[in-house]
Amino acid sequence: MTGSTFIFYMLAALTLVSGFLSVTSRQIFRAAIYLLFSLLGIAGLYFWMQYEFIAAVQIVVYVGGITVLIIFSIFLTQQAGELLAVQKAGRKLFAALASFCAFGITMLQVYQHSFINAADNNVMEASVTNIGTQMLSTTQGGYALPFELVSILLLAALIGCIVIAMRLKPVNQ
Repeated sequence: MTGSTFIFYMLAALTLVSGFLSVTSRQIFRAAIYLLFSLLGIAGLYFWMQYEFIAAVQIVVYVGGITVLIIFSIFLTQQAGELLAVQKAGRKLFAALASFCAFGITMLQVYQHSFINAADNNVMEASVTNIGTQMLSTTQGGYALPFELVSILLLAALIGCIVIAMRLKPVNQ
């Protein structure tokens, strides 16, 4: 086993174990910290593949922005040390089924996609200018719309987390 392979397996293990612990932890603050380590593992994989710009974006946006925002929302709702309720078996089954379906759809898309062969001359250079142009493009193959949809999804998730975690004040009778 080469050093490069060992680094890949360590980063993959960090990402997968932290992601699993983030989903299964009953303490919301620990789940946020596990999410932070999972996102750092993904950034490490980007660095390992020598995509420094994408790794820096991963660290700045997700690790530095989203995770800190989630941690602040946990502290603002004053439930950092409390345990989350144990979920019912029906909800766990639905979550597992939804995860399996999402995995199936993702794998179907990966198998149907025709990836560009690196030996071809049509490969775009991975420079900051080319990546930024592709991300901001609204034409075929551009990523402006997906980024906007993901930002709306993250905003909805944050609002949902705050609503779920808010304490209801008892009504004085």
